[in-house]
Amino acid sequence: MQRLIDEQYTRTPFYGTRKMTYWLGEQGYRVNVKRVRRLMRHMGLEAIYAKPRLSVPEPGHRISPYGLRGLSIERPNQVWSSDITYVRLRQGFIFLTAVMDWYSRYVLAWEVSGSLETSFCLAALEWALQLGQPEIFNTDQGAQFTSEAFTGRLEAGGIDISMDGRGRASDNIFIERLWRTVKYEEVYLKDYWDVRDAVCNLKSYFAFYNQERLHQALGYQTPAAIYFRSERCPVARRKTEVMKVDRVIDRRS
Repeated sequence: MQRLIDEQYTRTPFYGTRKMTYWLGEQGYRVNVKRVRRLMRHMGLEAIYAKPRLSVPEPGHRISPYGLRGLSIERPNQVWSSDITYVRLRQGFIFLTAVMDWYSRYVLAWEVSGSLETSFCLAALEWALQLGQPEIFNTDQGAQFTSEAFTGRLEAGGIDISMDGRGRASDNIFIERLWRTVKYEEVYLKDYWDVRDAVCNLKSYFAFYNQERLHQALGYQTPAAIYFRSERCPVARRKTEVMKVDRVIDRRS
């Protein structure tokens, strides 16, 4: 049932527990609202008037204001963003995080984890910082991104921090679109056996996404072509093997 909920949520992220319960009933599943609510909470989902419930802030963590409203995105490494999504396996699930450059849509780094610990988000950040450094880093208000470890790493690099408004998925729209693309073009087609299978296939997909997949919004160019063409990315130009996400297959935190 979690598979069905995951797929339907990706199609209709505005469905809350009542609509999801009704939809499941239409598919022939006799289930009540309480069970659907329990499953969606377990998966970290809620209706996205409503964004994924993976972004629950930790009491006492400092929340930064949203700094991108009205900002013209004109170059690579001007704005990066990060987020977390749920990836199903045949038995269980994992969480996937990615760091993306807004201008080029280039996925700079990604990591997976079996839990929502800050460490795997921080690991992805460290991988991304091997390619360059953004002027602004945008996330949601999740405990992973508001943690002292994560914000401290950004501040140590002189990077401005921006955070989405509560319940405003549109504030991080490019990475929200990335998750939809990854699920429809990769996750739902493969039905991963386990974590190793997921990591192996995601590695191949992100290499394809960055270097081969043509993006209409980029004038039918690839994210890598846009990101590495910039004269402002000299460090990234020297790290083409990193660009291919050519990491140890089970590199996870």
